[in-house]
Amino acid sequence: MGKPKRERVLADNEARAVARMLRVSPRKLNLVAASIRGKKVESALADLSFSRKRIAGDVRKALMSAIANAENNHDLDVDSLVVAEAHVGKAFVIKRFQARARGRVGRIEKPFSNLTIVVREIEETA
Repeated sequence: MGKPKRERVLADNEARAVARMLRVSPRKLNLVAASIRGKKVESALADLSFSRKRIAGDVRKALMSAIANAENNHDLDVDSLVVAEAHVGKAFVIKRFQARARGRVGRIEKPFSNLTIVVREIEETA
């Protein structure tokens, strides 16, 4: 006797991947996420491969995970996938302190972020 199966949150033509605790501020991560929103998957992977942002490698890994989920878990066609959503959320912030002049202290914040990528299968129109 176990719990009943939870209803699927996404539509039948969608798949999702979540990358948690990425060591970058949400504001910087959102710049990279905005660059792939609405693009076809092949184009988004190419953009992330040649991006000069440090976090682009982790975003690429999350996108590849979403593609693998779509293919293996939901039987979607990889060639017709589009990045439907890429949204960023705040995780926790590590606070550190650095000594400053005259006995004062400078606060250093090290933020973490969460990234959710949803890919959607679109039907090709001729």
